[in-house]
This record gives sequence, structure tokens and C-alpha cells, in this order.
Amino acid sequence: MDTPTNNSKKKIGVLIGGSGLLGGTLAHYFKTNYADTFDIRAPSSKKLSIRNAADILSYLGQVKPDFVINTAIANINSDAQLAIEVNYFGALNLARAAAAMNIPYIHLSSAAILPIGNDLTEKQQLPISNKLNNYTKSKLMAEKTLQYMHEKEGLDYTCIRLAVVYGDHDHKIQGFHRLLFTIADESMPLLFTKKGVMHSYSNARKLPYLVHHALNNRQEFSGQTYHFVDKNPVNLAELILTVKSYLALKTPREVFVPYTLAKMGRNTTSLILKGLTKIGINAQLPPEIMFLKQFYKTQTLSSEKLAQSSFNDPFPDETIFTMLPSLVRYYLDRWTHQNILSTYKEEIIAPCLKDMILFEDPVELLETIHADSTKPFVELQGIKKNR
Repeated sequence: MDTPTNNSKKKIGVLIGGSGLLGGTLAHYFKTNYADTFDIRAPSSKKLSIRNAADILSYLGQVKPDFVINTAIANINSDAQLAIEVNYFGALNLARAAAAMNIPYIHLSSAAILPIGNDLTEKQQLPISNKLNNYTKSKLMAEKTLQYMHEKEGLDYTCIRLAVVYGDHDHKIQGFHRLLFTIADESMPLLFTKKGVMHSYSNARKLPYLVHHALNNRQEFSGQTYHFVDKNPVNLAELILTVKSYLALKTPREVFVPYTLAKMGRNTTSLILKGLTKIGINAQLPPEIMFLKQFYKTQTLSSEKLAQSSFNDPFPDETIFTMLPSLVRYYLDRWTHQNILSTYKEEIIAPCLKDMILFEDPVELLETIHADSTKPFVELQGIKKNR
């Protein structure tokens, strides 16, 4: 059982999503560098499921943490129920607990909630709509509710928005690592983007330094949202061709596939896969394929607000390009040992399930939650004072 240490001077932090790339990086940072001053608890989903408010009440009531960090997300292709339970209600209930205990709450968000464009600021968001995919909708609603709770309930939170994340020790093949895998597996014959498309990237290795700094400077960082991205955006085609050159491969050829043709190919493949499932073949497209349009659109995030803060970048010269050699070596070695790096094995995704009726009108749901479901948990109020 996780219980606080009596008379301990260590700050206890509860880290949600500790098995993922970001959560694992945060846990390693604190345990390696600050074991004498921080006690990071990263409960498994069996011990604390953020889909279950009772789990949150019970666990945080026992541990009595000094802060909570939430890095957990549902898979980007999750159906409406899982997306809303993890990305929205999970974040909401953690926030209600943090507000009740009067402790800081660090929430990780995503550039998926931003529109297409250049140099986007923290104030910008997509308009909430039932037309958004489940992942974007749930992450956007979480941001809106956290801001609402800060204003109405005094929630001490910091929201950190990430773009395309890169780093080692990711047990899943997703985001940039999906791109790397596709190139290494020689399953990208041509460039599925267009000239000049730029994206922002986020360095997982730097994230713990920001979280640590934000925890130590609550007056400055409380109630704020920050873009956590490398200063300079990345040309997607240039990145793909750099990886290809580093691996000494012949593909992808420097031929740009038009979006209409790429979309047609995706739809055709999806139809074929539906047919295969009828004969017992379980084939899936990569979840990232739902963001195919973004491969053809520029989206860059401004890092100016964070640059103007008291936080200093610990590795200002480190970028996705400088990290490529070590990332390629790490992941190729890992995938080779796992025997999954083969041009004859491609992952494909089954179509998403139909949205829950509850999730079809996010505006109405958001208004309902804000009306009567953002109050701090009374069961946890005053607990921290008795610690």
C-alpha cells in the first residue's frame, strides 16, 4: 500500500501514466536526480484507474500527495467512451481532487486542439464541435474545464501543450516513432506530404525540467498554459529524407503524393481491411492515419511565452535532428530484437466505433459539467492539512 512517510521532508508526487514515454521520463528524472527530496508514486492502472473516481479518492486520500502530474491519454483512435473517460473525466476528477487538497496539478495537453497555422499562441484553440474526432474533442474539453475550475474553484494547475513528441524508451510505436518505423521498414515508397509543410516538435528529455520548475514557481505558472516545443519548427519532408539518408535507404523517393490521392489510398485500404476481417484476418492501420490531413498542413506553435518565463531550456541546441543518430540506433535495435521490423508486417487500424450519444454534443456536456460537476471532492478537503 502506498502511504506517506511520517515526518518525511520529501515532496510526494502522484504521477499518472508513468508507463508511457512522458511519464517514464518524468519518473526517471525525479528518482535519479532528486531521490532525497521527491517521492514519486506512479501507480499502475490496476491500482488507480482515472476512469474511476472512487480509485482517485481512495488512492490520493491514502497517499496525501503534494502535487499531481497527469500524462495519461487514451489511444488516439479510441472510441468515444474511452476517450471521454480517460482524457476528459479522468483529468476532471484529478483536478477536483487537487482542488480539494489545495495542491498543484500539472496537466499535459496536445497541439491537436489547435487550428492549422503558423506561430500559434497559447490563447488559440479549435472551436468545440461534435465534428472533432474523439481524441481532439476530449483533450479540448479538458483544457476548457481546467481553466474554468481555476477561475471558479481556485484550482492551482499548469497546462503544458505538446506537439510531435520524440524521445527514447517509448514502448509504443506512435507519433514520430511511427514515422521512423515506417521509413526503416521501407513501407513509405513516396512522400505523403507536400513541399513546405512545417510542424513543431517536443523533446521528451527536456519536459521534466519544465515540470520541476513549474512546481517550484507556482505563483508564476499557476493557471497558465504553455507550449512546450523546440524553438524552430521542422520541415516534414526534410526530416523524412534525413532519416532515409541516415539509414542509407532508397525509399521514400522524393516524389510528393497529392493529398487527394493519399486519401483515396487510405480509404481503399480501409475497405480491403473490412473485407479481411470477415475471413478472420485482423489487420489494422496505424492510428496516426486519422491525422493524414495534418501531414499536408503546416502547424507550428509559438514558444515565445515559455521563452519569456523564468524557465531556462536545459539543452537549447538539442533538436530532433541532433537526436536522430541516438534515436535511430535505439529504436532499430529495439525493433530488431522484438522481430517486428520487416517490410512484410504493417500495422493497420480498424475503423473507430460509433460515438457515444453523450459525446455527440460536447458543448452541452461541457455546460452540464461546469454547472454542477467541477466542485472539489469534499471527501479530500482538509486531508493535506492533517498530514
